Amino acid sequence: MTTKTPVRPALVTATALGAGALLALGAPLAASAHVGVDSTSTAAGAYTVLSFGIPHGCGTSPTTKLTFTMPEGIDRVTPTVNAGWTIETVVEKLPEPKIDSHGASVVDRVAQVVYTATTPLPSDLRDVIELSLQLPADAEGETLAFPVLQDCVEGSTDWSEPVAEGEEEPEHPAPSIAVTAAEEGGHHGAAAPEHGDEHEASDAAASDDGTARAIGVTGIAVGVLGLGAAIAALVLGRRSRKAE
Repeated sequence: MTTKTPVRPALVTATALGAGALLALGAPLAASAHVGVDSTSTAAGAYTVLSFGIPHGCGTSPTTKLTFTMPEGIDRVTPTVNAGWTIETVVEKLPEPKIDSHGASVVDRVAQVVYTATTPLPSDLRDVIELSLQLPADAEGETLAFPVLQDCVEGSTDWSEPVAEGEEEPEHPAPSIAVTAAEEGGHHGAAAPEHGDEHEASDAAASDDGTARAIGVTGIAVGVLGLGAAIAALVLGRRSRKAE
């Protein structure tokens, strides 16, 4: 007696697993659709390393230049060397001198940091740009926006639209961080971090980015396995139908 295997359940299984594979493949891509920013610290007055994830921003056109604009209250920025990019800073005079946390007089500030690609970054690849800086000591509870102008071989995208809490995210949101309360012990008059501390902060940011990439790769792998299982189920169903 020949056992009949229903074809419809196999098709349903294939469809479901196929859809799961597409979702797994699409999730990491959707997550990288905007220029995002991660920070090693968000405490008011703290030294932090901001890591900006740079995805495609001009359709399929490669990226040629990235201009990062600093919000008021941030005066000194140390860009991280990144292979494939040249770096320059745009300095502007302050309306009036002020005294920094080290007791020194400050008469100007880094208003922008510009990364120019030695070879345009393809649209199917992403990069991470890191900037080291001190968050304003009086910015607790504020959201600091770091607009990024992404120039491409053809066109550009200005990631500068403000993000309002409780409202729908705009098409081109500015990368932002919410400044939290100062850490116990205070950083208002703290000295600049030692080189080892900067390296640890940079390594932490790189580790976070690596973790995000690993999650994305895992999602893709699961999706591919699911798609393979769906195809196998479909083939077995057809074979069983022919054997009837």
